[in-house]
Amino acid sequence: MTEQTESETKTDSYTVYGRPWCGYCSGALSLLERAGLEFEYIDIREQDISKAELADKIGHPVYTVPQILHGDRYIGGYTDLVPYLRSLKP
Repeated sequence: MTEQTESETKTDSYTVYGRPWCGYCSGALSLLERAGLEFEYIDIREQDISKAELADKIGHPVYTVPQILHGDRYIGGYTDLVPYLRSLKP
């Protein structure tokens, strides 16, 4: 993927694939909400998305949730989101 400019980074929304009972999913949503960032949450169970289908969508193997994207950029899970968001701050 290409490097994003600062303005693209601030305007691209996040997509969080997860499950409602997942603590890390809730943590990721809370973190994005507190940061005032736009995001879409997709419940993979409700949408009947298998791990294989999700892996095809995001282009990475899926072992856990959440799986987080920023625009088209794959971030990873909650533990990847935290340092990613820190790296965006000036």
